[in-house]
Amino acid sequence: MYPILIRLGNLNIYAYGFFVILGFAVGTLLAIWRAKRQGIYVPFERLVDLFFYSVLSAIAGSRILYVLINFDSYRKNPFKIFDLSEGGLVFYGGLLLAIGISILYMKRHKMPLWRLADLVSPSIALGLFFGRLGCFSAGCCYGRETSLPWAVVFKDPNSLAPLNVPLHPVQLYEAGMALFLFSFLILWESRKGFEGEIFWLLILLYSIGRFFIEFLRGDPRGFFYEPFLSTSQAIGILLVIVSLFMLFYLKRKAGK
Repeated sequence: MYPILIRLGNLNIYAYGFFVILGFAVGTLLAIWRAKRQGIYVPFERLVDLFFYSVLSAIAGSRILYVLINFDSYRKNPFKIFDLSEGGLVFYGGLLLAIGISILYMKRHKMPLWRLADLVSPSIALGLFFGRLGCFSAGCCYGRETSLPWAVVFKDPNSLAPLNVPLHPVQLYEAGMALFLFSFLILWESRKGFEGEIFWLLILLYSIGRFFIEFLRGDPRGFFYEPFLSTSQAIGILLVIVSLFMLFYLKRKAGK
């Protein structure tokens, strides 16, 4: 595909970084607009700070998990840990750290935790959509070899995927899933029965979808139980259990 989006002399603008930033920006603006529309009053500076810390922690968590999974590659060249220009983020790492930091921030400033979590859930799905477009452009998170008619072949030497080999376009599979989740969550809001439902539905449905997409990934996965269960699949199973529990718990709590 096109790992380098624009060349300006010695300066390269990488497609991966561009789409990641675009996803965060669009997601943030969408959440702010939805907060005003739904009449959720949160001081603007608090909302901006919340997004700033959640974005920062998401990038840090995504990178930390990626480096841990591919530790052997970075042990020889540790300075590459800080190079994000060509990909290298794991969504689950960013999600988990961002959730933790966001919860701490909201509790500290007495913000409506689950209501805000529901508010930003569609933004998370939309941000993931743009992020996977960046992965597809860079060639990272590539799929296994396949003979299917919709296979993609990466030919750009700057691509991170194997060149001249037909591969599953798993980045587009997940982008499509993220777009579906975004639409589903927006539509489900009218049927929401309790605060926190939208957020935990996002975690549940994404974890299930990601579990199956993992079987088609061809890049180094990092195995929790080699060769049957990747690190992301193991995290996904845990999140399915947690999300089902939280959906049951919050529904029961709201019914009291």
